[in-house]
Amino acid sequence: MTSSEERLATIRGGVPPRRHNARTIAALTGNPGCTRRAVLDGAGVDKPLLAERIGFPAGFGQSRFAITRGNAFEAQVKADGGTELLRLVAERLGVPVPATASWTDLGDGDDPAGRERRSAALLAAALPTAGSAAADAGASDVAGASEAGGTDEPAALFDHPLLGLEVAGRRVHLEPDLVAARLGGRFHVVEVKSFPVIDGQADPTKLAAAAVQSAVYVLALRELLAGHGHDPQLVSHEVVLVCPRDFANQPVAHLLDVRKQLLVVRRQLDRMARLDTLLAAVPADFTADPAADAATLVGSLSQVPARYAPDCLASCELAYFCRHEARGHTGALGRPVREALGGITDVDEVLALAGGERAADPERAEAAALLRAAARLRADALGVPA
Repeated sequence: MTSSEERLATIRGGVPPRRHNARTIAALTGNPGCTRRAVLDGAGVDKPLLAERIGFPAGFGQSRFAITRGNAFEAQVKADGGTELLRLVAERLGVPVPATASWTDLGDGDDPAGRERRSAALLAAALPTAGSAAADAGASDVAGASEAGGTDEPAALFDHPLLGLEVAGRRVHLEPDLVAARLGGRFHVVEVKSFPVIDGQADPTKLAAAAVQSAVYVLALRELLAGHGHDPQLVSHEVVLVCPRDFANQPVAHLLDVRKQLLVVRRQLDRMARLDTLLAAVPADFTADPAADAATLVGSLSQVPARYAPDCLASCELAYFCRHEARGHTGALGRPVREALGGITDVDEVLALAGGERAADPERAEAAALLRAAARLRADALGVPA
């Protein structure tokens, strides 16, 4: 092992690293400025177990009912060899519905490494052949082929292929719901979600999470093609999201443009790849060993800076601990509040400045003046003395 790997193993307490998946990778993008999370995730620490050990267990996760409902909806959408799913995807992409399509189930069988190799071989083999409209094309040529209706070859649908991605120096296996090939001359990731689209609108939080998770799959699929010497842009940045329409189980397809999410995910993965830089600022005695006592773990965590925001409650297992730690600080009120206060981190100081106390730091004089003005406006609105 390298010195960094040894250090990470010491931080974990020698237990095997917890493996990432698309959900956990997507969650990394929620707070990219948090050093504490980057170190713990880079080390593969079991954060749910760590949160329990320090007395702040995570309070979120998918319910069994939601998982069962999602599996049932996915099975419905993929019934009959994906005939209805193929129609939905083709119509949403604006290409003719293929008369024939192959269906390959990659969800069972070998060990993860074997499944990844088989998936990679079959996906690479599904590239348009030299005689098709999009073969060996660049990104702009591929787009043109898509508008023209793509190739004459039958479409290929791959159910639960296993992809791979490097996260902090470790290979992570990822399993999208479906990958459609040779539709408009490109590959398209297809995600099946059980949250409803009501009157054409989906829950913004769930939609954003689905977009980031799908971007992880797109990135992994692009790296697979690039590794086989093909143009990664053959994987479309438009993901097909299939959800129930309104309050029924009738599936409806939507396109998600994940170009922005691709940049965010790539940036965060690059940051985690530079663990040596992150570890240089971490105290030598820092530990997240589940065998350590709670007081030691709390003291250790306090040595590495966090960047708590209320959004963390939906994506990080340590959020309740960090919220408790951030009590009395402006960051606990949300990023917009923290940024609007110009670097003033203590709530008591904010209230003192708003009450007329003179700022000790000349650089905070402008923020103090704005706070006093805000306090006067609030008093006027409430009809109370300023």
